[in-house]
Amino acid sequence: MKHNNEQSADRKLERGLQNRHIQLIALGGAIGTGLFLGIGPAAVQAGPSVILGYALAGVIAFFIMRQLGEMVVEEPVSGSFSHFAYKYWGTFAGFASGWNYWVLYILVSMSELTAIGIYVQFWWPEIPLWASSLFFFITINALNLSSVKVYGEAEFWFSIVKVVAIIAMIIFGVYLLFSGNGGPQASINNLWNDGGFFPKGLLQSDGQGNYQGLLAALALIMFSFGGLELIGITAAEADQPEKTIPRATNQVIYRILIFYVGALIILFALSPWKNITTDSSPFVMVFESLKGFQFTMFGKTIYFTSLIANALNLIVLTAALSVYNSCVYSNSRMLYGLAEQGNAPAILSRLNKNHVPVLAIVISGLFVAICIIINKLMPEKALHALMSLVVSALIINWLMISVVHLKFRQRYKGGMAATKFPSFLYPISNYICLIFLTGILGLMLLTGMALPVMLIPVWLVFLYICYKVVKSRKNSAAL
Repeated sequence: MKHNNEQSADRKLERGLQNRHIQLIALGGAIGTGLFLGIGPAAVQAGPSVILGYALAGVIAFFIMRQLGEMVVEEPVSGSFSHFAYKYWGTFAGFASGWNYWVLYILVSMSELTAIGIYVQFWWPEIPLWASSLFFFITINALNLSSVKVYGEAEFWFSIVKVVAIIAMIIFGVYLLFSGNGGPQASINNLWNDGGFFPKGLLQSDGQGNYQGLLAALALIMFSFGGLELIGITAAEADQPEKTIPRATNQVIYRILIFYVGALIILFALSPWKNITTDSSPFVMVFESLKGFQFTMFGKTIYFTSLIANALNLIVLTAALSVYNSCVYSNSRMLYGLAEQGNAPAILSRLNKNHVPVLAIVISGLFVAICIIINKLMPEKALHALMSLVVSALIINWLMISVVHLKFRQRYKGGMAATKFPSFLYPISNYICLIFLTGILGLMLLTGMALPVMLIPVWLVFLYICYKVVKSRKNSAAL
């Protein structure tokens, strides 16, 4: 019979994520479908001004990450969002936060699998979305069933590919732009020539109930930043969370400036924004449009073929696989955390010999598999519908992080003691985030994304009913 301490050790997640894993997981979290594919609809709605939109949303994301980071460094536990809400706000807040996060990343998983199918169709348009989704669904889930170290290594290399590719693309784009080899349409003047930097204003109606402009695009822009809070989930399996979490969190603002703002400036400069469409990656489209041009480098004439576009499509496919890989990881750990709290069936907290919550991965996977059916039934509308639902769930999650952080600071040692990693501009940044995120919900009501917003009260009532049922069962079991 095992010793009690040994039994306890077997039930704990393993701290197998090293500093390099945490840094690249954080770095990779900022680069996914939101940047490579989601920019298309946002650019169509707002033109070059989306660059400003991404910078603004990035600042809000940084505030949220600092608020979460402060709590995580103090208490590096599994299911961190739910744990903090449960401890500092109340039992229902903890229940709702955890399950909302789980549903959020079920939806993100579906979005990424759908995007993967779109990227595959760039090469093989005859392959249906559902077939690609099914193949990569099986592959990534199998990878996560092994150990957290395997996940960490996979995400490390996925992120390396994304980061190197984005930097290379920016450098190459700058070369094409300023050397004159990007073709006659490439010019920095594209940022303001075609209708100005705000070609569709801040918010304007077409008279038929449809809105365009920078503010209208903000909801789509917010989709890009979902995933940054994954740092909070990795804390329980980070080797030295008090060192790695602050370092990774502080890099968020630099990543946003380089990978989003920098890449988008190059994108809009290389091709007029009106050429961008909503049905493919704008980055792939822009470089694909350059084939046929030739340019001189190091004294040699080089012919631009579709090789670059194919390489970029491979990179954006890798990015989507990376985000989905992280979704599988984070959802299983959130279910594990909920089970530890008693807010999910206890069986979901069981770990295998490699300290992996296998059943939590399997259950999450069964729900994500619904995506394959959605892609079968409505392939043309699947991505936009899923993105809309993701934004609503993401805003609930971020609103709760900001509110819980306020309560955390008020109650942490009476509000007198200094924490190890204080958030930026507390409490002003909290109120800025709450106002901004509430405003996004209002904008969604105006811009064709009203249904996901109207479903929020229904979703919260449903969560409350589930919470009361679970609480009643707990009380009955205690008698």
